Amino acid sequence: MVANTLVYHPTVAHYLRFVATSVGRDKLLRALQFFARFYSWYLYRTNATTLSIKPWDVIKKQFSLARKAMRLGKNVEHFKAAAVAADSEVMDPVLKYCAVGRQLGYGVYLTFDTMTFLDASGIRPMANAKKYQKIGLQAWLAGITFNIIAGAYSLYQLKEKETGVDKKDGEGVVESKKIQRERAAVNTQLISDLCDWTIPTASLGYTNFDEGIVGLAGTTSSLIGIWSVWKKTA
Repeated sequence: MVANTLVYHPTVAHYLRFVATSVGRDKLLRALQFFARFYSWYLYRTNATTLSIKPWDVIKKQFSLARKAMRLGKNVEHFKAAAVAADSEVMDPVLKYCAVGRQLGYGVYLTFDTMTFLDASGIRPMANAKKYQKIGLQAWLAGITFNIIAGAYSLYQLKEKETGVDKKDGEGVVESKKIQRERAAVNTQLISDLCDWTIPTASLGYTNFDEGIVGLAGTTSSLIGIWSVWKKTA
């Protein structure tokens, strides 16, 4: 009876829908990968033994490789999304160009990410692997930057829209609550993007963020992603 109650519990069904998505599985692995990146740095800074640090280093490297394998071929999805955004006749011009820039950035990043997979996995070393990795990181940074610009612009639009809402009117109250929900969603995405922004900037040497900050930032954005996918699969 207890077993049946657990098996048929709605949360179990929700969990199965969540892990059935490739995005959900990727976000889980990503959260563990970046937490391991932070925790291995923390152990090193607190003079922990090499034996205690090694498992976290392995988790960081192996989960990163697993996620790289899961991303193979995903670049096509982003190039298609860029084409769809470019053809849109209803999108705001600023958001449209940001969407195209974001999707192209992610598409190029994943293309070069795919090109370095054989080298990263040790199957076939490549002389130009580091060069391709750098180009990919630059493209990822460009995509994230476009998304940050879109988020800031969306917040500006919502602020302008809110000034024209009469909160004393019934319809105005409903519209105001809708704007608040939209603003909360934009702010959450903006926080996630700012966290992700630290990763390529640190890897490229544009900033001096250490492994601890990058690990925490990546963990935070991953948890936000997990929560977002969890809500969508409800």
